[in-house]
Amino acid sequence: MGSGSEEPVPLHEEFIYCCGAATHVLKCGPWKDLSKDESKNLPRLLFMIIPGNPGLAGYYRTFIQALYCGLNQQYPVWVVSHAGHCKPPSGMEMIEDTDIKELEDVFGLNGQVEHKLNFLKKNVSKDIKLILIAHSIGCYITLEMMKRASELQVLRSVLLFPTIERMAQSPQGKLMTPLLCKLRYALYMPVYLLSFLPEGLKASLVRFALRGMKTCDESSITTSINLFSVDCIANILYMASQEMMKVVERDSTTIKQNLKKLIFYYGTGDSWCPQHYYDEIKMDFPDGDIRLCEKGLRHAFVLDASKEMAAMITDWLQDDLSKL
Repeated sequence: MGSGSEEPVPLHEEFIYCCGAATHVLKCGPWKDLSKDESKNLPRLLFMIIPGNPGLAGYYRTFIQALYCGLNQQYPVWVVSHAGHCKPPSGMEMIEDTDIKELEDVFGLNGQVEHKLNFLKKNVSKDIKLILIAHSIGCYITLEMMKRASELQVLRSVLLFPTIERMAQSPQGKLMTPLLCKLRYALYMPVYLLSFLPEGLKASLVRFALRGMKTCDESSITTSINLFSVDCIANILYMASQEMMKVVERDSTTIKQNLKKLIFYYGTGDSWCPQHYYDEIKMDFPDGDIRLCEKGLRHAFVLDASKEMAAMITDWLQDDLSKL
C-alpha cells in the first residue's frame, strides 16, 4: 500500500443532492450503482461509513482506501458526507433549486439521520447486507437509523469513539456548548474574511493548526480547506449545537435490541466520551462487545491513524466475513 499522499486504489468521487442538500460521496470498489436488483454482479455486502462532525467525506479518504485493501478489495466501501458539510463544486448550490421540499431541517441532527436513510433507499438495493462503521456523532446517527429502519440488513455496526450520550456534560462539551449554542454566529465573519485567502495560504493555516501532530494525513489538510466556507461552517456548527442539546440520554433500548450487532470502541483520553462513559455502558451491557482503546488513538483518528484503525476493524470482522 502506498503512502498517505498516494492513492493505493481507485476512488470514485461524486457530488449529489440527497434530501435536497449537497452531499459528497467517496467510493472504493468497482460497483458504482448498487440500486439495480436485476444486476447479477451486485456484491453481497456494503461497508458504509457514517462520519463524525465535521462530516466531510474527504477526512475518511485514507481510511476507506485502507479498509478496502484490508478486505482484499472484495467489498465496496463508501463514505457519505453529512448534508451540507461539503463545499459543492462550481455550478452546484448547497441546496437543490427545486419546488419540492425534500426534508425540513435537513442540516439538523434529525435531518442528518433521515438523510442517510434516504441515501440508502435511493442508492442501495434492499438485498445488500450492510456493515455500518460510524465515528463520533455518526454513532448516534447509526443507532437512530437502526431504530427507525429495522428492515435494513445490518450485519454489524462498528461505533468508534461513540458520542451517544451526555455530550454537553463531557469535558469538551462543557467547553464548547456556550460557544456552539450562543456564540456560533460570531464565527461567521472571520470565516467569511478568511474565505478570500489564496488556497495555498489556507493550506498553510491548516498545517499550522495541526502542527502538534507528528504525522498528519495529507488528505485531512486538503479537506480542512472546506472549513473556510461560511456555508459549510454554518451547517457544521448548527448540527453541533443540536448535538449538545439533543444527545443527552443513551438509547439503551435500541442498544439492547441490537446488542449482538454492535461493536463499541472507546478512547482512554477522549474528552467527548470520557472513560467513565465506557465503564458505565460496560456495566450495563456486560455481554456486549465494548472495547477500550489500548493504543492511545485520538478521537479524531482520521487525522493521523486511519490505516491503524482500518487494520483493527478488518481483524474484528473476520468471523462475520467468513460466514458470508
